Amino acid sequence: MQRLVGKSALITGAARGLGAAIARRFVDEGATVIINDLNLDAAQATAEDLGGHGVAADVSDPDSVANMFAQVREIAPNLDILVNNAGISGMEGRNDVAQRVEQMVERAHKAATGELTDEDYDDATVQTTNDEWRRMLGVHVDGTFYCAREALKIMNAQKHGAILNMSSIIGTFGRGGGTAYAAAKAAILGFTRSLAHEVVSRNIRVNAIAPGWIETDMTAPLGPMQSLIASQVPMNRFGEPDDIAWAAVYLCSDEAKYMTGQVISPNGGWYMSQ
Repeated sequence: MQRLVGKSALITGAARGLGAAIARRFVDEGATVIINDLNLDAAQATAEDLGGHGVAADVSDPDSVANMFAQVREIAPNLDILVNNAGISGMEGRNDVAQRVEQMVERAHKAATGELTDEDYDDATVQTTNDEWRRMLGVHVDGTFYCAREALKIMNAQKHGAILNMSSIIGTFGRGGGTAYAAAKAAILGFTRSLAHEVVSRNIRVNAIAPGWIETDMTAPLGPMQSLIASQVPMNRFGEPDDIAWAAVYLCSDEAKYMTGQVISPNGGWYMSQ
């Protein structure tokens, strides 16, 4: 339908996963995309495939974000869309992921049969280090803020734009063992609603997506946990990246011109109240 013809969009964390899927659908709908990633080569490879532009930045670093937006100004005369998608799961770089997943599976089975003991308690919060906590909030919360702040320096002047923030179903529902991630994603929802009030008079809309369980590189390490999680989803499966990408297209298009401060959650029915 070419719903984004003539629009320029910056998508963070878009070299792969949900960000790349969003970028691909944006291009299909006529947008010009600027792909951000921590790794410039990865960003440029995806951008080249989509006929866009690649830029590198660590979104948790305000100076890095400011430098990226200086490049964005050179690439595009206007910035119509910002998608704050960059994120981490907290499992990146760990060498004990398989062991942790195995423990989660065993704990789930014991919980289902009433066989949990004191040794089976989930102590993820106690075991979370200061650096792990700060990194989680830094990428998700600080990154969303830094990028939105720089984008608004462009959008405020042009008096139009759409900002889309990526939260998570965990940010609305919560889940044991992921308190840092849940806290970060919940903070994004509060930021989204407050910012929507602030900039609505300038014809700038701010919304969020809270994905459920989606088949991506981020959920792949869950391995055998995936079937247990899927059994709790009314649709009995994980979602696909396009389930999020199409929601992003809608929220950033004129079809959603009366939508601001809202949360859309494609989650297969896993949680039904936002």
